[in-house]
Amino acid sequence: MALSDADVQKQAEEEFNIEKGRLVQTQRLKIMEYYEKKEKQIEQQKKIQMSNLLNQARLKVLKARDDLIGELLSEAKQRLARVVKEPPRYQALLDGLVLQGLYQLLESKVFIRCRKEDVQLLRNSVQKNIPIYKAATKRDVEVFIDQEGYLAPEIAGGVEMYNADGKIKVANTLESRLDLIAQQMMPEIRVALFGVNTNRKFLD
Repeated sequence: MALSDADVQKQAEEEFNIEKGRLVQTQRLKIMEYYEKKEKQIEQQKKIQMSNLLNQARLKVLKARDDLIGELLSEAKQRLARVVKEPPRYQALLDGLVLQGLYQLLESKVFIRCRKEDVQLLRNSVQKNIPIYKAATKRDVEVFIDQEGYLAPEIAGGVEMYNADGKIKVANTLESRLDLIAQQMMPEIRVALFGVNTNRKFLD
């Protein structure tokens, strides 16, 4: 049975509407997919930006902490000069530094360099420590005080000690001892100043 013109037109309209609906749905899905992708990209960019900002903030905090520790160490070095101005206290300190240097070197000949103004105090230390060293190590030692090359004037005090050929050196200046102590105590210093770092798994 042949379809009337009205039926053909109606069927064509239905097919057109179905096709139109399919195309609209396809385009809608494509648009939604596009915007979802864009949204994810924006979210990712936000995360990267936030991470960069956090890292910059962390670096600023770390630098500020390091600057503070640097200032404290600088202040401590300035205070070393006070120790030197108390002769009995400085003599006792010098005695300990010289004896420690002798034990570290364990050489038959030792050369010691000090500040120009410390020569007499150093002589006292050497005379006092040689018998102590010999008794403890059962070794002989000759100690020579270098009176041609002194420690730099800006050094607060202490000594530098060398073996006979100068290849082995023990730096026992007040500054070098402070640096060593600061290095060993850095974890405790950081905790005392800034509290425990909850992100840190291992201590130095």
